[in-house]
Order: sequence, then C-alpha cells, then structure tokens
Amino acid sequence: MAALFAATINKQTYATLIVRPARQTGVFACALCLALMWQIKAGILEHLDIHILGLTAVTLIMGWRLACLSGLLAGLLLVSFTEMPFSQLPELLVFSVFVPIYLSYGLFLLCYKFLPRHFFVYIFVCAFLCAGAVGAAKILISGGYYYLLGLYDLITLKENYIFYAVIMWFPEAMLNGMTITLLITYRPHWVKTFYDQEYLNK
Repeated sequence: MAALFAATINKQTYATLIVRPARQTGVFACALCLALMWQIKAGILEHLDIHILGLTAVTLIMGWRLACLSGLLAGLLLVSFTEMPFSQLPELLVFSVFVPIYLSYGLFLLCYKFLPRHFFVYIFVCAFLCAGAVGAAKILISGGYYYLLGLYDLITLKENYIFYAVIMWFPEAMLNGMTITLLITYRPHWVKTFYDQEYLNK
C-alpha cells in the first residue's frame, strides 16, 4: 500500500496544491463525496461489499496523483467517522482506491493515444466505458485475492461477489459518465485531463 501511494508523490504536484486553494478544495470535496458514496453499499458476507467507486471520474478530474490523495483522505474519513476498523484501511486503499485509479488512468492513456480525440470519445469511452470496466475489474481482482487467501471458496465468491461484476458495471459507468458530462459541459476547466483544444476543435 505504501509503495502504491509513494509512487503518486510528486514535488511539483504537491507544491502546486499548497499554493492553490481551489485545488485543495477540489481534493477535499472529492474525498468527502467518495466517503459518503462508499457508505452506500450492499453485501452479506464480510469483505464482500459491493459499492460504486466513482474513481474514474475523480481520476479524470484531478489527475491520478491527486485522485490517490483524495482516495486516501476518503479512507481516513471512513475510519474516523464510521464503524470501519483501521485494520480494514489497507485493503480498502489497495482494492478500492489505488488499483481502480491506476486502471482508470492507464485506460485513459490508451484512449488518448489510440482513439480520436473527440468530445464524445472522451465521454463515452474515457468516462463511461472505462468506468464500467474498472468497476468490474475491481470486483474480479479483489475476489481473486480473497480466493488466494483462502477466505472463501470459488463457488461462494461466484455466487455472492464475482457475479455482481456483471451487474455493477452499468451503474458505475452511468455515474462516472454523467459526472464527467456535466463537468465538461459547464466547468471544463475543472477537469484536468480534458483538453479543450484537442477535444472540442474537431
């Protein structure tokens, strides 16, 4: 976990964050929204909670480095103000923060390199489809982790957890896609990865 977060630390990024109150507000606002959203979850068995991540949108808005900071702050808020024990924080940060953010940014880079840089490509591929894929991948990866640890057998995981990867991709995609659509329509300067000259001059 520490290594994953250490990879996000960049002197220039944090220096800019310190001198720009608007960016600080964005980081804390994203953290608060994530913490509140992660409270809406479903699940019967321990560790096998299902909830919308929202991290693809945060990654596109803040960039991957500050998205990781927002996710870390959201985890600390949950530990501080809910019944979530501190012992669950590393697991939450790895599977519900760092892995989804790295996947989201990696998919964005692939889209940026290989697909046309168009307004609708950004919305439907970078935000909508990528968010759905990241949400499903998070369930599959964490499910594999629990299986390798021996916490649950494969049948239990399939019936109570992995199955929901098929169901959760659409709400994950819809929430992230709608968020990005609204922001690049009304506040495009808030979205760090949206470049007006490239995506609008088509």
